[in-house]
Amino acid sequence: MSIETIRHLHCTVMRATGELDHAGRARFSAHIHTVWDWSAGPVLVFDLAELVFYDSSVIGVLATAMQRMEAEPGGRIVVVRPSEHLLSVLRLTDLLSHVELSGSVDETVAELMVDATPPAPRSWPGGTPGVAYNP
Repeated sequence: MSIETIRHLHCTVMRATGELDHAGRARFSAHIHTVWDWSAGPVLVFDLAELVFYDSSVIGVLATAMQRMEAEPGGRIVVVRPSEHLLSVLRLTDLLSHVELSGSVDETVAELMVDATPPAPRSWPGGTPGVAYNP
């Protein structure tokens, strides 16, 4: 198994390729631990579409990350381009309700950047300069 990691300002993207089995699970979990603080929250984006084989280890990796997220509120897990089989497994294990789904890494990164961008300050109606408000 190969894990490619890309650090973005608002998330960490991990793209796994190859075969995720018991040995890969330990390596993947250790990798998640290493990159945990790379983004606020943290926000972890998993692209698992290129895995050619995975067993229950994929559930172990995601469940471990989810348990750690529960201890640190504010984190998010996004699974990008999940296969029908992975969706089915996530549903059966009730993990689907704990992850967000996305169709593209690029879309996810762009959405996270927009979500994190504070709105531009506006002046009060009537033109009081320098005073910001949220309508």
